[in-house]
Amino acid sequence: MNSRDPVTLDFYAKEAETYASRSSGSKAGRLDDFLALLPQRAKILELGCGGGHDSYRMLSRGYDVTTTDGSPEMARQAETLLQRPVAVLAFDQLCETRMYDGVWANACLLHTPRPELSGVISRIHDALKPGGIFYASFKAGTAEGRDGLHRYYNYPSPDWLLAQYAPCGWERVDLEEASGGGYDELETAWLHLTAMR
Repeated sequence: MNSRDPVTLDFYAKEAETYASRSSGSKAGRLDDFLALLPQRAKILELGCGGGHDSYRMLSRGYDVTTTDGSPEMARQAETLLQRPVAVLAFDQLCETRMYDGVWANACLLHTPRPELSGVISRIHDALKPGGIFYASFKAGTAEGRDGLHRYYNYPSPDWLLAQYAPCGWERVDLEEASGGGYDELETAWLHLTAMR
């Protein structure tokens, strides 16, 4: 399997319109906390934008946002909301260096196969400017697998996930555990990580 799991991508292709209309993005508090760590008009990369709601909030506050999603169908949904182009970008295609003040990856890297996650995190580290901030969230677990909708998840434990961040030498990595929901409307244990380059 590669970072473009066909079953997961097929789900988002078929559900794009419904997913985008139901999703309102991340909880405002987490996005606010992320933005509070960045300078005004910071250059931000959003990975896995879904319907584009978080990018919409960031753009409305004056941030310079590059919006991306790995699903062409989801990218089109975000374009409808944002009225601007949204790039189709798989995580393993990120190749920029010291470009962004922040990278926002809400509930998307959780679809990255376990053997590839450390490499993707390294690409994100490279794409950040020194002092840059990286936020990502994951559904917690102990072994990779699929949910009831057949989507692939890496389902990390806190210790395993922190080990994937370790090779990059982040200045700091903060991890918070919390419960929450998702598109399947099931109560889920989540891991929220904020890292500084």
